[in-house]
This record gives sequence, structure tokens and C-alpha cells, in this order.
Amino acid sequence: MKLDPKIPSGPLEGKWEKHIMEGKLVNPANKRKYDIIMVGSGLAGSSAAATLGELGYKVKCFTFHDSPRRAHSIAAQGGINAAKNYQNDGDSVYRLFYDTIKGGDFRSREANVYRLAQVSANIIDQCAAQGVPFAREYGGLLANRSFGGAQVSRTFYARGQTGQQLLLGAYSALSRQVGLGTVELCANEEMLELVVVDGHAKGIITRNLNTGEISRHSAHAVVLGTGGYGNVFNLSTYARQSNVTAAWRAHRKGAAFANPCYTQIHPTCIPVSGDYQSKLTLMSESLRNDGRIWAPKKKGDKRPPSQIPEDERDYYLERKYPSFGNLAPRDISSRAAKEACDDGRGVGETGLGVYLDFSDAIKRLGADTIKERYGNLFDIYKEITDESAYDVPMRIYPAVHYTMGGLWVDYNLMSNLEGLFVMGEANFSDHGANRLGASALMQGLADGYFVLPYTIPHYLANLSVSSAPSTDDHEFVKAEEAVKERTEQLLANQGKQSVKSFHKRLGNIMWDHCGMARTKEKLEEAIKLIPELRKEFWEDVRVPGEGKELNQSLESAGRVADFLELGELMCRDALTREESCGGHFREEHQYEDGEAKRDDENFAHVAAWEYKGEGQEPVRHTEDLVYESVKFATRSYK
Repeated sequence: MKLDPKIPSGPLEGKWEKHIMEGKLVNPANKRKYDIIMVGSGLAGSSAAATLGELGYKVKCFTFHDSPRRAHSIAAQGGINAAKNYQNDGDSVYRLFYDTIKGGDFRSREANVYRLAQVSANIIDQCAAQGVPFAREYGGLLANRSFGGAQVSRTFYARGQTGQQLLLGAYSALSRQVGLGTVELCANEEMLELVVVDGHAKGIITRNLNTGEISRHSAHAVVLGTGGYGNVFNLSTYARQSNVTAAWRAHRKGAAFANPCYTQIHPTCIPVSGDYQSKLTLMSESLRNDGRIWAPKKKGDKRPPSQIPEDERDYYLERKYPSFGNLAPRDISSRAAKEACDDGRGVGETGLGVYLDFSDAIKRLGADTIKERYGNLFDIYKEITDESAYDVPMRIYPAVHYTMGGLWVDYNLMSNLEGLFVMGEANFSDHGANRLGASALMQGLADGYFVLPYTIPHYLANLSVSSAPSTDDHEFVKAEEAVKERTEQLLANQGKQSVKSFHKRLGNIMWDHCGMARTKEKLEEAIKLIPELRKEFWEDVRVPGEGKELNQSLESAGRVADFLELGELMCRDALTREESCGGHFREEHQYEDGEAKRDDENFAHVAAWEYKGEGQEPVRHTEDLVYESVKFATRSYK
């Protein structure tokens, strides 16, 4: 397998412009002759489909929702980063780039991250022009707030619903193109197979979730913007339908899967309250601007928080990381919360929680100001816990929130499979071992509005307009038969256990063995347990209903089957990476003070895995991470 990142030569700040100028173009009159399949309709998918349609390409956009507005991108609450320096506090493209590289623990590709920082400012202008209601200062200028891992205020926001407002902007642009006829929107369609013809991605097989109809779709290129795979843990902050199936189908067809073990644990999630839960709810990182995180100093202290005096409270982030305090990066803040709870100082019935306290901010600013900034988040917390965060501190605990791994892509966002492009959270490229807050929205829109539309012509310009195969091609027939066979196998299995029970058991294995802390022994155990669970799944899962109808059990079964394969790969990846970096924390590799201990000599690379077939061990390939403008440094927020 060849992993050529195709990074342009020359100075870092000029690489992107040089790459655009040297790339091939498609004649405007020829663009309408090229068909592009877009899988996914979140920020990356909608923005890319709209932009490519505007440019004149023929686009088919597939979503398994009934509307693109239901994509998980709406769940991003806190904001979107951009290097505009509106606060005149020392921000710049380079500072945003460096904060992101450092935040990812020097495990992301330098050129990609610099490009992300460069185009970030354009995103804000684009979205503001679309009518996204960003918060504004009294004088009318766009407001900014701080986020973890940075000492400047560069995060643009729309109260506590930034992702939703940005997605509505992208959706309006997409709807315009649908109306103009450049984009065909295919709702309630789930991609179940990638079609590869002569080494090039040329189409997909989908199943209509309402009717069960399986159909073939051909194109000159296929783009995946299908989000992350955090639901492999079962309990996470992801929308319940978020899954890995589209990316995993591509992986099984030859696309390398990079850094699968890089999972982000977010520190401010509402704690688990019972075994009946289907998902977890996030309280935005933006709350850490005004909320102070603490735990009792005394072990087993079960007094109400109002009865614990100041000198008996441990504001542990402010104590351990005075330069960043409560805005320390997510991975560090999560481990610090776990450390306090493991020490017996956790709060709540389970002892798995710490306090996020707004009492000081309310005294300083008034409850009305806090309500204006975070009111909808406080409402969500009240709805779930029946507690008012205006009166008592929120209880929070870390939870799975984002995956930095994904399909390997080069500088053009193309995978090692020619013609298969991957955007947003579905690829691996920008965040390294840990994503800083307010950068998921930034990457999704950067890829969709400002990167893919420039790079996909480099590939299409080399293709004849007649190169999109007929859906009668042998590879399409074979791919459709594989989908039908897999579907029939799931339905014909007259087992006794529900799909949900297997998902829950897999999630417990993943959290216990490959969660916030990992060890060689635990990972080796998981690599034995998961194949056994997978075998049991295919022998004893029960999927009621029929294939040619709305059947959510069938949908879930296919997704859990893929999670059962992905989970093993994540554990293999974590086992081979003998270091701690970002969200990947191996207990064997830490400094005396408990901080992550990287091994730049042996692991400053991307690990990209090649699928070798069922029952075969995957092959690990590497892409060396070469830094031209930054130097490796011990990551410190103290």
C-alpha cells in the first residue's frame, strides 16, 4: 500500500496557494458532465454538495435522515474557531495553527493543519453572509469567547447552538442547489457498500430505509462526509444513529484506516445515571469560560456542595494548570476528573462526577448575563437532571465525544483508493491525537467550502467524461449481491439476543479496555474478547422483521456488526502505539506527575491499517510526520 501525502513543496505559508495554482482545472462547460456522489449531509457533506453544485458539477447527496437538517452536526454547541484576531489579543493564522498542532500532541500533519488555519477566516465570512446569527458585541461586531487549549479568544458562536445554526446555513445553500437542479438529494438512503472499478471508487450501493429497496449509483468520484465512530463505545455524546458503516465499507474495499485508537473524551458530560441509558448528553465546553471545576478535598465527602466551604474544595485544573486553568484541553481535563474520582473524591450517587460551578460568575456578572450566554444549556441540564445550575453546581464526568482517527487521506482529501475523497470527522487528517474545542465545525466547513472544491478537479481533470461505469457493470452487480447476502444473513439468523444487548456488551469492553486509560494487558484481553463476541453475534443475534420495509433493528444490526470489527482494530492500534499522546493514554507511558509521555523517536507517524480479509490480521503501514516549521516539544499547559 502506497501512502503518498502529496504535500506541496516550499514554505509552509505558501503551500496551499502553490497547490491550487499547480493543480489541474475542469472547464466550466465540462463540469456538468461529471457526476459526484456525496455521502453524508452534515456540515462537511452539505457544504461540499452545495459548493460543488454551485460550481456546476452534477451531485447526488445521500443522507440516511429524512432531512439534512437532522445531521449530528447540530449537536456542536460551543462555537467555531477562526484566526480573525477581532479581540486584538495576539491571535494569528500561525497561532491557531500552532495551538492545533500542540493540542493534537504533535501527531497531526503539519501542512493540513496550517491550511485549516488559513481558510478559517473565510468560513466566518461565508456563514455570516448566509445569515448565521453569530453573537455580536454591543457595537455590532461579531463576538468571540475562549475555548480550551488557547490563550486567545477566537471562538465565534451562536449562543449554545452554533452547530445547528451553521448547519442551517449550509442546508440553505444546499437547498438552493437542489432547487436549481445541480444537486439531487436522496433522503432515507444508507450507503452499505462502496463500488471499486479498476482500482477507482466509482459508486455506491444503498438501501432505502423506508422501503428496503437496494439500489446502485454510479459516478466519477465518491465523497464521504459521514462523521465519526464514537458509538463503538455504545454510550457516547453522539446521535444514536451515528455509525462507521460507510467508512468501514470503504476500508474493507481497500481504503486505509488511520489512527483508529485516537478517541476524544470530553470532560463536561452529564454523568451516567443508570443502565437504561441509550446515550449521554454533553454540556458545552463554552461553559468552562465562566464555570469553575472542583471536587471535594476530602475522600467520600457527600455533603451538598453549598455546605462544603471554599478551603475544602479542590479546584484541581486551576491548581495543576495555572496558565490555562479551567480551559485546559479536553484530554488533560478529562484525565484530571478521572483522577479525582479514582481518588474517592467524586460526587453524586455513583461517585463518578465532579462539579462545574457558576456561583462565582453569577455573583460577578449576574444571573441574567449567564442566562444570555448559556441559557439553553442550563435548560437542557434542568430537563435531564431536574436541577437548576443557577442554584447548584452542574455534575459532570468525561464521556466519548469525537474520534480523531478515520480514513487516511492525502493533502487533496483523497484516500489511497483513487476517486474516494473523505471529509470532516470521517478522515484523520487535522487533529492528531486530540481535538481542541471549536475545531470540528471548523474542519467540516473548511473541507466542504474551501478545500475539496479546489482539490477534486485535480482528480477529475484526468478522467474522461465517459469513465463513470454503467450500474450494470460486473462490480456493481457483485457489490449489490454482497449487500443482499449480508442483509439476508442477518434476517435469517433466528438467535435469542437483541442487537442492543451486543452493542452494550461491546461498549463495556471498549470503555473498560480502550477508554480513558489503556494498558497492554487490558488491550490484549480486549483483542481476545471482541472476536468471541463477534462470533456470538453472528450465531445468536435476533433481527425481527423483513428486509423490504422500515426495519430499524436491521439498520442497527448492520452497524453493530461493523462496530464489532472496528473495535478490534482500535484495540490493535492502541496496543501497537507504545506511547501516550493526547487522548491515547497508555498507563505504562507517563511521567511521574501523571502527564502523557510521548515517544517521538519511534511513533511520530500516522498508523494506517490495511484490511486483509475476514479472519486475517490487518497490516499496519506508516506515514512519517515531518515538521518543517514547528519543533517537537513536551506538551505543557502549566
